[in-house]
Parts: sequence; structure tokens; C-alpha cells
Amino acid sequence: MTTPSDTQSLILSRASTRPGNLALPLPERLVGAAAKMVVGKMIARGWLEEVEANLRRGEPMWRETGDGHGTTLIATEAGLEAIGIEPVVVSAVASARKAKPKPGQAQTPDDVAKPVAIRPGTKQAQIIAMLQRPEGATVAEIVAATSWQAHTARGAISGAIKKKLGLPIAAEKVEGRGTVYRLSPQ
Repeated sequence: MTTPSDTQSLILSRASTRPGNLALPLPERLVGAAAKMVVGKMIARGWLEEVEANLRRGEPMWRETGDGHGTTLIATEAGLEAIGIEPVVVSAVASARKAKPKPGQAQTPDDVAKPVAIRPGTKQAQIIAMLQRPEGATVAEIVAATSWQAHTARGAISGAIKKKLGLPIAAEKVEGRGTVYRLSPQ
């Protein structure tokens, strides 16, 4: 497999943090022919995809198509894999994250939360994997796996995973184990 250059890695890693994995804007110093060359190689390798830009939502435009429309660039699953981000974790997080419509309104495509990139091998990814297991995880098990203190593990569950990522966490008392946390299906 081809390894991305530093510039390509920068484009892909920035895209992984943006809603919809948007690759634009490109790094400031990457303009003109150099930008076309780098993007062209990334599209050829399947790391970026050119899609129609939704100008009403303010998506940045890569190029005009000549018919009054434009295209934008998004990072593909292959592009995320090229820099070590597992799309499986990204899609698991994205499928669990849904914005709630206001009372009396139907859910629109804009209400669905965009994917969030979780770097593999991090303690956060490890905790999410533990919470996805059918048996879930206790704070003590998370502490043993991460070497964190109990208050840090609880803070990661309620703060980073539940609030920041928007994942639905269910907690239940299980005799002999204590409070067990799980990612609950929506």
C-alpha cells in the first residue's frame, strides 16, 4: 500500500475531524498547480472523492462544473485507513450519534450527526470497544485496561464519550459487578 506524503496526511487528518470528512479547505500554502497535482494523486489512489458541493450549507467548493454547480472533496474510507483511522470505528460512532429534532418537527438529513474520527489504539477507542461488548464494562474494568483513576474513567464516559461524541450510554446495576456501562442502541 502506498504511504501518504506529509501533505496528503495533513489533508486527510484534517478531513477526519470535519463534518462529512470534508477535505477543504486545503493547507494555506497548497495552491494552484501543486494543489491540483496533490488532489489528483489522492483521487487516483481513492483517498479523496469529488462530490457535488451543497452551497446552501456553505460547503467549500473545489471547482466549478460549468453548469452553475460546484464540487467539493471528501476523504474516503480508504483515505482514512491510509493514515491509520479505522472507518469501522468512525461508522460505529456515526451510526450511534443522531441529533434529536425539535418537538413537532420531522428529522431531516441535516439533523443526522456527522461522523467523528476516533484514532485507533487510543484509550478512548479502547473504552468505546469495551462499551460495545454485550457485557459492557464497569469503571473498575476500564481502570484496569487504561491505568486511569476511577474519576477519570467516569469523566471519559460522561464527558468525552456521552457528551462530546453524543454516544448513547446506558448504565445498569448488575449484582456482583456493580454499575455496568454499555453503548445502548437507539
